[in-house]
Amino acid sequence: MESATIAGLLKAYAAVSAAQVEQVSAYVDILLKWNARINLTALRDPAEVVVRHFGESFFVAERLAQTMQPMTVIDLGSGAGFPGLPFAIFAPWAQITLIESNGKKATFLSEVISALKLGNAKVFAERAESHPGKADLVTMRGVEKFTDSLPLAQQLVQSGGRIALMIGASQMEAARALAADVRWQQPLPIPGGHSRVLAVGTKSVIVEQ
Repeated sequence: MESATIAGLLKAYAAVSAAQVEQVSAYVDILLKWNARINLTALRDPAEVVVRHFGESFFVAERLAQTMQPMTVIDLGSGAGFPGLPFAIFAPWAQITLIESNGKKATFLSEVISALKLGNAKVFAERAESHPGKADLVTMRGVEKFTDSLPLAQQLVQSGGRIALMIGASQMEAARALAADVRWQQPLPIPGGHSRVLAVGTKSVIVEQ
């Protein structure tokens, strides 16, 4: 895709630089090439890929990345890298860990990181339960078994840290029920008209005795 087209498509979601648009262009090329071999996304139209995957991810990054510098981020169940890798593109001061236990998808993520020279991103190619550290922010988008994944996200975020979910508006009630120790902000509609919201919650601070 031409850079001018990508920039136009992203304009409604976030303010990105010309250099970041070039990184998106390279990422889209790699994604579509790999998608012919393994199922990374059901989307086939490059413009739709830019809007749904990159636009939504940059929308999240723009609202969360400025609140803390530097910051650590875990993208749980990263899949094709959303929103984790666009977050890394948008916020070079953030250290991003992509948790993806599927070997082929983890290899894809590593290729994108190498091609885009994203020194602030790395892949943890094991199950989330075995990840040794916690982060300031845990992101989650479209993961399978939401009811199993949200408790994992709670374990991976540090006390006082935040969880950011890109979910359907109808899932918000379940999120509140599953994460009783998280104080949720009012969900923010994600542009695009797909009834998706950005739900951000802060984990209760644990006071050690």
